[in-house]
Amino acid sequence: MNIKAIKGASVRCENLQKSFGAVKAVDSVSFEIGGSEFVTLLGPSGSGKTTTLMMIAGFEVPSDGDILINDRSVAVVQPRSRDIGMIFQNYALFPHMTVYQNVAFPLRMRGRDEQETRQRVRIALETVGLTGYDARFPRQLSGGQQQRVAFARAIVFDAPLLLMDEPLGALDKQLRQRLQLEVKRIQRDLGVTVIYVTHDQEEALVMSDRIILMNDARIAQMGTPSELYDRPVNKFVASFLGESNMLHGQLDQTRGDEGSMTLGGRVITGQLAAGLNAGDAALLVVRPEKIRLADEHSSIRTNRLPGRVLESIYVGDHLRLVVGTEDGAQLVVRHPIYFGGGDINLGDTVELGWHPADTRILQAS
Repeated sequence: MNIKAIKGASVRCENLQKSFGAVKAVDSVSFEIGGSEFVTLLGPSGSGKTTTLMMIAGFEVPSDGDILINDRSVAVVQPRSRDIGMIFQNYALFPHMTVYQNVAFPLRMRGRDEQETRQRVRIALETVGLTGYDARFPRQLSGGQQQRVAFARAIVFDAPLLLMDEPLGALDKQLRQRLQLEVKRIQRDLGVTVIYVTHDQEEALVMSDRIILMNDARIAQMGTPSELYDRPVNKFVASFLGESNMLHGQLDQTRGDEGSMTLGGRVITGQLAAGLNAGDAALLVVRPEKIRLADEHSSIRTNRLPGRVLESIYVGDHLRLVVGTEDGAQLVVRHPIYFGGGDINLGDTVELGWHPADTRILQAS
């Protein structure tokens, strides 16, 4: 018996909708998830991500649309018949049961014999690094250990699909970062499909094969972490996922998938989002870590703006600079210390530079 021989389930949501009275919690959401993918539903509070997860789990019934798991419609199937493992933020462990009894619970509910149950619980606890904790009660465990028990309980019956609702949200930062990598490793080893809900952008970037970013009950953008981070399709995506500098202006001209704007008397070139035409109000987006302090020896020959250092904050491996441009705009620059950051002082005149490939031009609205 090998708990690691799991074939991940495929999931398809078609025009999924959920209303609570006059409020639309989920509005026309459609996506596909392949077997063994780790996909995160990301978004601010009220964006519809948790309601979407609850409909996939069967705890909420869609107002319209369909949910298919391995091409089987489950929109009106009871949760216990969907063969899904579920992990909650509060762990949902039975306090009167030992670790062994908690992990064995779903097997006993499925009528598995005791010999198989013992084998599966042993393997599950070994997988999450809790061998020897069988006889402990939840109150005798740390938060991280309780979360591991919840994970073991979810994988012990070979569920091909795991749903995880902010499972690390109650843990401190260092433990959360450590468990992010551990959960991802276990998921990859098992081959199970995971749909993970969080509002933590960094967590989504670290753990996900793909991210479905939601806002106002709809999907704002979905793709790989690098696609969403480097090629946001609109202002919400650029501002929600990581930190961005945003400069308003007018799109002067377009050439293929590139466009240019004039800012502070300088021509700035970048990658165009869809739907923009010359003359449109536009928003230029560049990440703080993409900007460099340039000089005559710099390889960056385009997208250069002069400015003055207004603020300099030491953050260990980099300086966080705020640079004011001649037309009153302010840009945040993440300047690595090994680039000579110690020589930068407040009031210094600097030249900023970044590559067109690192620049996005979006619709201003």
